[in-house]
Amino acid sequence: MSKQVILTGLRANNDLTLGNYFGAMRPIIDMAKTKAGEFQVNMFIPDLHSFTTPVDHAKLQEQILHNAVLFAAAGLPLDNPDIHLYRQSYVSAHSEATIILNNFVGMGEMERMTQYKDKSSKLDTERISVGLFDYPVLMAADILLYGATYVPVGDDQTQHLEITRDIAERINSRFGDIFTIPVAVKDQHEFFNKDQGLRIMDLQDPTKKMSKSDDSGKGVIFLGDNPEESYKKVMSATTDDKASVNYDRENQPGITNLLDILALLRGADVEEVIREFTGVERYGDFKKVVASEMRDFLMDFQARVDNVDMGALETKMVESEVAMSKQANETLVRLQKAVGLR
Repeated sequence: MSKQVILTGLRANNDLTLGNYFGAMRPIIDMAKTKAGEFQVNMFIPDLHSFTTPVDHAKLQEQILHNAVLFAAAGLPLDNPDIHLYRQSYVSAHSEATIILNNFVGMGEMERMTQYKDKSSKLDTERISVGLFDYPVLMAADILLYGATYVPVGDDQTQHLEITRDIAERINSRFGDIFTIPVAVKDQHEFFNKDQGLRIMDLQDPTKKMSKSDDSGKGVIFLGDNPEESYKKVMSATTDDKASVNYDRENQPGITNLLDILALLRGADVEEVIREFTGVERYGDFKKVVASEMRDFLMDFQARVDNVDMGALETKMVESEVAMSKQANETLVRLQKAVGLR
């Protein structure tokens, strides 16, 4: 590969939220537009990771394709040859490499993964799958097969990037120069010029992150929500009894969250929005502004979803999957030879 690789993905389970859009999808697309040309940008749909937690298998294929449609609607340039959009399961090397790498990772290492402990604590013992336990090794294969140098990760994925580096160093130390080792987390953040970025919080409980796995969905804005329903969700958002709009994450988390959301919807600096609304006493008037702009945003975005060129999208994915299979298989064969399978 002549260019360094940037790799990222967004899981296909459930509809994506406003938080996914502004916290992950838009930054990913902006990064791709900026870095393509200088870098190879791998944007994949990690559909194999979908099985690590309970999933509606009847809807999974639809969700996978919908995930790709959302990227296109959000502005991913499908005609850029340095940007690749592909389904993880369509590149069989991901699964094959994981089986090999499993034998170079300890049970204790996987048990210490915070995300595993968090997710498994919410499930009955019988429902905790080996796939959930093994998630970081599959993620390592996702990264190492393409020699990815840069992988934008949030707080919940930093351990997985670190174990990926450990696995690569372990293999290279024993078998020679097999894998490119992605740069450390600190250097990743410096490269992407981010300090973990802004988190959009739940509208009903502004002390927790807006999550697509929320059971009620009352505090979550999904990209597929009826725009009028999103208006109602904002109007019923939890605020406080201070009767004064202020940007104060500790004492007024609900109002602060709405200020953050409004800034994102407008594409404006949050300081600009704060100046406009600080001191406003009627929360209802403030909420109406946020709710109206939320409704307009969803109407516009959903119109773009409806107008995605499905032929161009499917062609892009197939072409990417052919190209990525070639790259991944080259690395896989190198690994197979190193461990004595070829």
